[in-house]
Amino acid sequence: MQAVFRIVVWTVVLLLSLSGCATSPTPSGSAAAGLVGNWRLLAAETLRDNGEITTVWMGEKPVGLITYQPNGLMSVQIMRDPRPAFASGSRASATPEELKNAFFGYYAYWGTYAVHATDSSVSHQLAASLFPEEVGIVYKRFFKFQGERLVLTTAPINYEGRQIVNRLMWERMPTP
Repeated sequence: MQAVFRIVVWTVVLLLSLSGCATSPTPSGSAAAGLVGNWRLLAAETLRDNGEITTVWMGEKPVGLITYQPNGLMSVQIMRDPRPAFASGSRASATPEELKNAFFGYYAYWGTYAVHATDSSVSHQLAASLFPEEVGIVYKRFFKFQGERLVLTTAPINYEGRQIVNRLMWERMPTP
């Protein structure tokens, strides 16, 4: 488990070291300019095909941050509500179940992004992820702006024989 922790720490260090580097193409256009900045998570919801809204994935009020930089880099982090805790107060003496709950109570990835104005979508090309199988894949999200809010949705997903759409609602954070 310490190896996983080290990988996560080094991923964060690498992300921070790249945050000022123009290593990817600069997204252009008004939609791209609208995405640039830091966004605080307001809601993470799953919409079922019958119109029902659920908040199963990360709890009722998850905490999260998504950042789109002008140089084409992006990152996202989401933490479950409530955040799983260790009874001992330390991961060093946590039970395997507590470690599993902590792992699945947090989600993060970073990479580059490209905006597609034709269908109001943004592609996230993952350079690193908490989940190793996601490295190198591309996630397409549809976006719309509602004032200072950003709504990102997935394309419909077949889940347990039903169509669902995941929707994340974000609020622009003021720049310092």
